[in-house]
Amino acid sequence: MSAAEFVSPDAIRRLFAQAMSRMYRSEVPLYGDLVDLVAQINAQVLAEDTALAEQLQRNDGRGRLDEERHGAIRVGTAEELSTLRRLFAVMGMYPVAYYDLSVAGVPVHSTAFRPIDAAALAANPFRVFTSLLRLELIEDEALRAQAADILSKRRIFTDDALALIDQAEREGGLQATAAEHFVAQALETFRWHSDATVALDTYHALGNAHRLIADVVSFRGPHINHLTPRTLDIDAAQAAMIERGMAAKAVIEGPPRRACPILLRQTSFKALEEAVHFPKDGGGDTGTHTARFGEIEQRGLALTPKGRALYDQLLAQARETEGAGSTGGDYGQRLQAAFAGFPDDDATLRSEGLGYYRYQLTDAGRAAQPRVAELPAEVLIAEGLATADPIIYEDFLPVSAAGIFQSNLGGGEQRAYAAHANREAFEAALGARVHDEFALYEQLQQDSLVALRS
Repeated sequence: MSAAEFVSPDAIRRLFAQAMSRMYRSEVPLYGDLVDLVAQINAQVLAEDTALAEQLQRNDGRGRLDEERHGAIRVGTAEELSTLRRLFAVMGMYPVAYYDLSVAGVPVHSTAFRPIDAAALAANPFRVFTSLLRLELIEDEALRAQAADILSKRRIFTDDALALIDQAEREGGLQATAAEHFVAQALETFRWHSDATVALDTYHALGNAHRLIADVVSFRGPHINHLTPRTLDIDAAQAAMIERGMAAKAVIEGPPRRACPILLRQTSFKALEEAVHFPKDGGGDTGTHTARFGEIEQRGLALTPKGRALYDQLLAQARETEGAGSTGGDYGQRLQAAFAGFPDDDATLRSEGLGYYRYQLTDAGRAAQPRVAELPAEVLIAEGLATADPIIYEDFLPVSAAGIFQSNLGGGEQRAYAAHANREAFEAALGARVHDEFALYEQLQQDSLVALRS
């Protein structure tokens, strides 16, 4: 079978992302409201900021903006995680970065499955933040063993999905009919089920250990717990959510508002309280569960290791000033004050090596060849012969992710864990190494510099 007969992974990913969006809109109607709200804000920003509109256009960012989403899923076993890796590979999505959320009191470690090269990102940048439950962090040995036993008995993938993964790996791809069936079957893993697999008292025992443990262990499948559109102005989105009566988070996670956005800013509305049926002696108990919520994100410049170290330093400073900790009180003011120490113009960010940029010749630069090959990139930019646009951050921030998780688990602050990073154990469960996000951004920047000279 020739490769030409296969549907491209980019096309399968687009089909899956669209199917996921339709499913989640039907399950969580407020998600549809968020998508509409973000579309309105993005249209207004692009109409008012022509420079940003042009930047997005020349970097393939305008076409992807309306479809851009990230989802989040939590699994309970190494087998589930490894199979998800194989499932996402069919869609051209690969594990990038390792995140230890135990440092923020959440008993999981994670990666993000996403496309990794420029063409695939431009085609569709769908990402799924994927977390593996860390049963070893459950202190009660009996409860830990019970959770492991429950998880060992469930199957979160349909037989057809598994068969199609095998087929794609064996043959090198899927043809159109098989690809469509694969999308439909893969979607079942992410679907919400209102019937729990554990008795109500077991659910409460798991929740007392940590609400996220109850969310992972108590259901037939991991269910997508949010699907996030990308906005160009998250402060406007936050204000609009409040105006429309949505129970928005009080604090936007991530860096403060800046002239040159960096990394990732996120906000959400509080998780839904949903009725759940719990089995008991052939009858059943009805209870409630909170896990699924609506989230909005704004993405900015991908930072270099030097830039990320500065970000982490300033974020810690903002969270620890005067013993205030976390994000209470005057956190917004403390955050803004701390980040006064982070340069906020593109020229300085480039000269100090804090962020990654994509370089391209302008029309004038193309007309000036071969002279441009002899000039430094910054000279080309100064003379209007080239542009340097921020490379968008495609990944996540563990403190921000934990903040979103904590605010949407249906209760107060969860118990704290010590930092327990264990990348080796995670990669063993995954069955592969995770990609280094910095290396990926560096390659994108270097590719653009090579193209500038060719």
